[in-house]
This record gives sequence, C-alpha cells and structure tokens, in this order.
Amino acid sequence: MKLQAAAPAPFLPLRPLLLLLLLLLLQAVAGRSSAYGNRYAGDKVLRVVPENEKAAKTLKILSQQLEVDLWQPGSISYISKGAVTDIRVSRNNSQILLPYLQQANIQYTVLISDLQKAVEKQSGLGSSRNRRSLPGYSYEIYHSLEEIQSWMYHLNKTHSDLVHMFCVGKSYEGRPLFVLKLGKRSRLYKKAVWIDCGIHAREWIGPAFCQWFVKEALQTYQSDPAMRRMLNQLYFYIMPIFNVDGYHFSWTQDRFWRKTRSKNSRFRCHGVDANRNWKVKWCDEGASTHPCDDTYCGPFPESEPEVKAVAHFLRKHRKQIKAYLSFHAYAQMLLYPYSYKYATIPNFSCVESAAFNAVNALQSVYGIRYRYGPASSTLYVSSGSSMDWAYKNGIPYAFAFELRDTGHFGFLLPETLIKPTCTETMLAVKNITMHLLKKCH
Repeated sequence: MKLQAAAPAPFLPLRPLLLLLLLLLLQAVAGRSSAYGNRYAGDKVLRVVPENEKAAKTLKILSQQLEVDLWQPGSISYISKGAVTDIRVSRNNSQILLPYLQQANIQYTVLISDLQKAVEKQSGLGSSRNRRSLPGYSYEIYHSLEEIQSWMYHLNKTHSDLVHMFCVGKSYEGRPLFVLKLGKRSRLYKKAVWIDCGIHAREWIGPAFCQWFVKEALQTYQSDPAMRRMLNQLYFYIMPIFNVDGYHFSWTQDRFWRKTRSKNSRFRCHGVDANRNWKVKWCDEGASTHPCDDTYCGPFPESEPEVKAVAHFLRKHRKQIKAYLSFHAYAQMLLYPYSYKYATIPNFSCVESAAFNAVNALQSVYGIRYRYGPASSTLYVSSGSSMDWAYKNGIPYAFAFELRDTGHFGFLLPETLIKPTCTETMLAVKNITMHLLKKCH
C-alpha cells in the first residue's frame, strides 16, 4: 500500500479556517490575563517519600480523603515505600494534612509554597504577548492552542516544499485535530515516524518540544547532513497537541487539567485519560474505572474521538510508520514497552540500544540524566497506553519521553528552561531516528 498524502479535512477549508483561528486568537488574548482568577492562592505542592509501609498506607488514606491532586506517581495505588510522591493540596486541606504528617512523623518537603504565585510567574501570561504573534514567533515561550494552530497554518503556507498540514478528525468539543507531515516529497513511499505531544493537557513542555522539532528541522535542513538525510528518507507526522480540548481548558480554566473534556452521563466529572484509553489491556492495572479519577480509562477503548482518530490513522499507515514517539512530563525518563506488564519485548536489543544512545546524546549537552528502560519497571505499570498500543500494532520502535524536570517545578517548568530542554531532547530524537535508518527492527 502506498502512503498517500492525506487531504485536508473536508469540513473546513484552510483559508476560512485561518480567519476563524485569528478570531479565536484575538478572543484568547483579550481574556488571558485573568484566566485562572485567584484559584490557586495558598495551594502547595509537597513531596513525600514514605519510609515504610505504614507511612505509605497513611499517605494513601489521607490522599483519598482530602482528594489531593497527585502529580506523581500517576495514581494513589502507586504510593508505596520509597516511592517519590508529589501532591498538590489546597490551602484549606494543607492546614489538615501538614499537622497530620508531622504528628505521624512522616517527612515531607514543600516544593511549591504558593501555587498561585508559581503559576503567574511561570507563564508570564500577558507580559510577553508581543512575542507570541506571527511573524517573529518565539519558540522559547508557551503558546495557546489558537497560537499553535495559526503557526501550523503559517508553516503549511510558507514551507510547502517540506510541510503539509492535514486533519485526522475532530475532538469531543469539535476542534480539528491537526497534524504536520514533514519531509521531502521525493517519492510516494517512505518510512515514517509519528510524534505526538500534549496527550495530557497540563504538560505544556510537550507541545513546546513538538514546535521546536519542526523549527529545527526546517532551519537546519540545508546545513545539517543528518537532518537532510532524515527529511529526505523519512516522513515525520507531528501532532503538536493531541488533547486539544484539554490543552485549551488548561489555558483558560484550570492550569492543571490532565484529561480530555468529554462529558459523562452519570457523573458530573469530565474527561478521560487519553493515555489509558487505547485498546491494549484496556482498563487493567494502573487505570481507574471511576470517571472522576485522573487515570479514568473511559467507558470503552477508543471512546475518546481524539484517541480514535489517531489510532485510525496509525492503523492505516502502520506498514510505513516505524517509530512512535510520545512526549510527556515530568520525570526525565525515556520509556519503551511494555507498560502493562513486566516482560521483555522481542526486539529488546535494538530498542534498548537506541534508548541507551539517545539518553547519552541528551546528557552530552547539559549533563541532564535520564533514566531509561521498560515503562512498567522504570516508572510503573499502566494499561491502555498509546506506546504499548503502537508497539502491539506493529510499530517496532515505540517510546515515551518524560521530559524535565524531576519535581522542583513539576508541571510549571519555566519558560527559561524550554530552550535547554528542547535542545537536549532534539539530540535524543535525532539519535533514535538515525538508529532507525541504519539498524535492524
């Protein structure tokens, strides 16, 4: 089967779409400065590393009763002896939790003492608007959904020799799911690499990297022999924001929103964890059946239109797509299958070698260390993940990056760290891609 260039979505031609995007952009800018109000005032982020099973059990019970926002690990069930646990707790609940931890002799560290101030400091919303418009697009700041989609359209128009923008479907709230096809159109059939960012809405460094990758590819195509070889011999399908509804919500309503925004008929809670909704050991260990939980797996596999659309595209092109790369935050890890079980993948030696070389390349820039290995043993067991699904569907190289940092900033990685994070990650991705071009699968 030959890989045909996908046509733009029939429901909205690109020219009228640009006008719509510009209108949305103006609306977003007008209401940005007070998007969150004062909702995080007094909230704290704590780090607890339970020293024994009793402390772990106590922390689990407290986390459930106080309904804390767990930043890591992914689920309360993963809280255990020696496991780093970062929790966001409201001002009122911190007045209950902190004395209790002290009384129980459970040590903790305050990572962020006032979340409201940290949110305002991190993004600089409103202070750098002049740097966010086209042209003169800055890759060293975070961008809203509208800004990123306008940027995609701009590249599609100005770099038509290397970029083709298309749509794989619509989100739950009706937003287009855009993908950039990057590469030299020298022949119809070429192997391909899929890259997605922003499956979890609050992990803003992911979409920042996807944009950085495209920028670097276009800017260095002529000067860098490795990049030229990559774009000549491969196509890259890049989805800067997978979870478009959730990402938009994280900019306008709740900075720490994680899930999609689908509605549940029986509960008031919104959304599904888009990285627990894939048809691979769906809703097993590491996923929740409760719609209010952050790791809710959904009512059935591919229930989320975003997941269904991407899965459909990957299934359609799985003979050509040789690598699947998904970008998350935070933990500084490079993970490969399996997530859902403790087992060795058949092509372990090839994948392990690619991961080893990638983290070494990454570390060579600023000395930042990444752990690497199977997701189940390196991070934790989770079912229904996109990475496992991609691997089980015949994509031989499937990786999930957990980008900076290890918890000092957490989901609020400052804009000043976008450039170093993306610079080092770029080396890792190029390394994996070059490995793909010259090695076995």
